[in-house]
Amino acid sequence: MPNLKTIRDRIKSVKNPRKITEAMRLVAAAKVRRAQEQVTATRPFADRLAQVLYGLQTRLKFEDVDLALLQQREVKTVALLVISGDRGLCGGYNSNVIRRAENRAKELTAEGVNYKYVLVGRKANQYFKRREQPIDASFTGLEQIPTADEAANIADELLSLFLSDTVDRVELVYTKFVSLVSSRPVVQTLLPLDPQGLEAADDEIFRLTSRGGKFEVERQAATTEPKNLPQDMIFEQDPVQILEALLPLYLNNQLLRSLQESAASELAARMTAMNNASDNAKELTKSLNLVYNKARQAAITQEILEVVGGAEALG
Repeated sequence: MPNLKTIRDRIKSVKNPRKITEAMRLVAAAKVRRAQEQVTATRPFADRLAQVLYGLQTRLKFEDVDLALLQQREVKTVALLVISGDRGLCGGYNSNVIRRAENRAKELTAEGVNYKYVLVGRKANQYFKRREQPIDASFTGLEQIPTADEAANIADELLSLFLSDTVDRVELVYTKFVSLVSSRPVVQTLLPLDPQGLEAADDEIFRLTSRGGKFEVERQAATTEPKNLPQDMIFEQDPVQILEALLPLYLNNQLLRSLQESAASELAARMTAMNNASDNAKELTKSLNLVYNKARQAAITQEILEVVGGAEALG
């Protein structure tokens, strides 16, 4: 017969972690909302910057402009910027992006191209250090809700590598936010900038809502209409100088958006993992309560039988 005290202790040991996982789920949900608000707050600047760049592209015809950030050269070394998290307990978020970076490194090696890592997040840093991979720079301890200053620091490192000819291309490996239960590691070329890639494209803003007591994500299309600059516009400075100043801002903005997407993906993955843990704890508690009730009923039945048996013996 199962020991009742052991079962009670087991039920208690399951209920306590469930309180923790439920609290972590709610905290992650609140931070996803903050990440969403930050994406919305930075969008007007990003939209306006894209419009100005598009107008300059139309006016100057980028193919006639000789700028370092647009320079296409033979690729001998690639810098892989890998964005991971500083903490675990978020399902397969970190392992998925690390695996995607490893696969990309293998593809480059097969093509005869050297690579080096620029790592964001303690998890990626620990993983690649243990395997003695070439790491040029690492950034840890970032805010869970990324800031423009952090994006600028990372962008400065990437610009230094590219402009010094240390690397010929910079590729970004990050996790694209799809929904609360889905995210996708992707690879994107950051440098050199592609003139065609500066044109405004359809984008989406995610909005975390609650319906029926459960969190869900609504996606809203956000399209920036490219506008040509007026033909009679007079530039006080050389338009090429303006373009040279704006391209680093565009790079910073692209990097900030990627950090925001990664942060939202990590928080959503943690939310899902903690929700699953809470549900598992609830089911386990239910099963243990059933075992406890059966054991208690069996103990009471045994005591009754012993009393009845004793009374008959005395009679």
